[in-house]
Amino acid sequence: MANLLLIVSGSVAAYKALELVRLARRAGHAVTPILTAGGARFVTKEALAGISGARVHDDLWAAEAEIGHIRLARAPDLVVVAPASADLLAKMAAGLADDLASTVLLATRAPVLVAPAMNPAMWAHPATVANMKALASRGVHLVGPEEGAMAEPESGPGRLAEPPAILAAIEALLHHGPLAGRHVVVTSGPTHENIDPVRYIANRSSGRQGHAIAAALAALGARVTLVSGPVAVPDPAGVTVVRIESARQMLAAVEAALPADAAVFAAAVADFRPTDVGSQKIKKVPGAPPPEIALTLNPDILATIAQRQVQRPALVVGFAAETESVVPHAQDKRLRKGCDWIVANDVSGDVMGGAENAVHLVTEAGVEDWPRLPKAEVARRLATRIAESLA
Repeated sequence: MANLLLIVSGSVAAYKALELVRLARRAGHAVTPILTAGGARFVTKEALAGISGARVHDDLWAAEAEIGHIRLARAPDLVVVAPASADLLAKMAAGLADDLASTVLLATRAPVLVAPAMNPAMWAHPATVANMKALASRGVHLVGPEEGAMAEPESGPGRLAEPPAILAAIEALLHHGPLAGRHVVVTSGPTHENIDPVRYIANRSSGRQGHAIAAALAALGARVTLVSGPVAVPDPAGVTVVRIESARQMLAAVEAALPADAAVFAAAVADFRPTDVGSQKIKKVPGAPPPEIALTLNPDILATIAQRQVQRPALVVGFAAETESVVPHAQDKRLRKGCDWIVANDVSGDVMGGAENAVHLVTEAGVEDWPRLPKAEVARRLATRIAESLA
C-alpha cells in the first residue's frame, strides 16, 4: 500500500522494530530499513533483512556509490524512525548529516514520524524538550513515548510506543483504512473553570484515553478533530487538535467542527463553573471565613450534540465516569442524554491518570463488559466498533 523507510537507531528497544516491520508488511506496506551504528548494537542486519524482505542500508558511502542517499530519501511515502534515540533526535533538530540516517532525514521530502525511546531523565532533559519543540515546528510527527518500566530499574516516560501503536500512527498519516473519508470529532482531557486569575475548578483527567481514541480512529483512516482541554500527553499523529480550557469553549469548538460522521465525548467536563470570576486573586483574610463560591451549571456538551436536529453525527458516543453502580448509571445516562452509546468505567481506583482502563460498552442492544486493558487497546477496540457501525 505504501513505501516505508524505517530508520532503526541505537536503543535497547530496537528489537521491537522487527515486530513493527512484520506488522507493516502484514498491512501491505513495503519496508526499506536503514540501520544506524547504534541500532546495530541491538539488532542485526540479517534479522531486519529477513523480516523486511529488503536490503538493509547502513553505510552512507556504500549507499552513495550504489543508489545514492537522495534516491533513498525520495522513494518513501513516509519515513519512520523507530526507535528514535536522543542522539538522532538531536541531530535532526540541528540539521546534522554525518551518517546515512541523518543525511536521508535531512534530504527527504516525505513526512517523518518519530517514535522516541530513551531513559526518562533524557526525555525530560531541557535539550531533548527543545529538540522536540523544534522538530514539531517543522512538521515532524510524534508517536509516544509511553510510560512504563525501562531497561534500567526505573520507570517513567521514555518507553518506545508498542509496534501496534506505531503502525496505527503510520496508517493515520497515510489515511488508509475503513474510516477513510469519514470525519470524527473527539473530546479529551479536563476543562478548567476559572475562580480567579490563579485558581480553577478541574478534575484528574489526564487525557490519555481520549487522545488514544483519536489516534486509533485516525489509524483507521478517519479525519479526526480532537478538542482537548489542558493535558500533558503529546498530540496524536495525523490529528487536528483544537485546544480549549473551559466547557463553554469546548462546546463552541465541537459545534465549529461539525458536520461529522461520529463524535466521541471522552473529556471529563466540569459540571459547574463559578458564577462570578474574580478579576484579582481572592485573598485569604486572617480570622475571616473562607469565601463562598456560587456555582452555575456548565452546558451539557454530550446532550447538546446528541439532541441536535441539524448536523447531528450519525453516531454519538458518551463516557460515564462513575464510582458506584457503574452500569445502571450509564444506562440511565444514555437515555437521558439521547446518545447512541455510553462507554462506562469505574474511576474509584487509579483509572484517571493511569495507563489502563476497564470499561462497559452500553448500547441499545445491551452491555458489553470489556476486561481491564491498556488504554490504547480500549481505544483500538472502540475505534473498530465505530468503523463497523458507520459501515
